Amino acid sequence: MSEFWPTELRVSKDRCRLTVTFDDGASFDLSAELLRVLSPSAEVQGHGPGQRVTVPGKRNVQIISVQPTGNYAVRIGFDDFHDTGIYTWTYLRELGEKGEELFRAYEQELAEKGMSRDKSEKPR
Repeated sequence: MSEFWPTELRVSKDRCRLTVTFDDGASFDLSAELLRVLSPSAEVQGHGPGQRVTVPGKRNVQIISVQPTGNYAVRIGFDDFHDTGIYTWTYLRELGEKGEELFRAYEQELAEKGMSRDKSEKPR
């Protein structure tokens, strides 16, 4: 069970951001790109240590659905047809608190692999 409970999840009108507000008053504005490239899905995270992949070309990805999963998470669907990530309240809070740092690390991974936020190619 999460110690963090959302009181509101709101997708922006342009479908490029998700605002998550928690019961302690903390609120985070998360980009669709951040949510997509750091998806908790096995497709992105792999099935074990060292299997995570870097997903390029998602700068303009949009959120098309947010579906409750039990009382502990949501499944977010994106317009690139990725919809297998289950985002727990704890993970959404982590993305809110550490998102800038995590996104900088993602951008560094892209650069190291010669990949781009704009060009879609096979994740590696």
